[in-house]
Amino acid sequence: MADYTLATTMRRPYDAAVAAVREALAEQGFGILTEIDIRATLAAKLGVDVAPQVILGACRPPLAHRALEIDPSIATVLPCNVVVRALDDETAIVEAFDPHAMTALAGPDLRPVADEAHSLLTAALAALTED
Repeated sequence: MADYTLATTMRRPYDAAVAAVREALAEQGFGILTEIDIRATLAAKLGVDVAPQVILGACRPPLAHRALEIDPSIATVLPCNVVVRALDDETAIVEAFDPHAMTALAGPDLRPVADEAHSLLTAALAALTED
């Protein structure tokens, strides 16, 4: 795991993992604003084959609003990206951008918002390993 991500590994096939991630994020109040199918995009644009993976742009509007009030330029790193990637036929990894990394960009005033977002994303990832 990189210093700027939160991660968990799931013993589930990719499609089931994506569905579980969507549900876990929703339970923590996140909606999905964007979805990028990395495999399909790279196949179409470069003709390469990579493992199935998707970037889900997750947003919890109250947190986004608070962060934007502190630093409007933080919009450049919103929404919170959550990646689901197949490791093999029965295992997927889920990685989320750690909101604490935003404080390195925007400064300590953003820390309370980052702390809350970190807690919610950590709870969503923890729910994925409790099955």
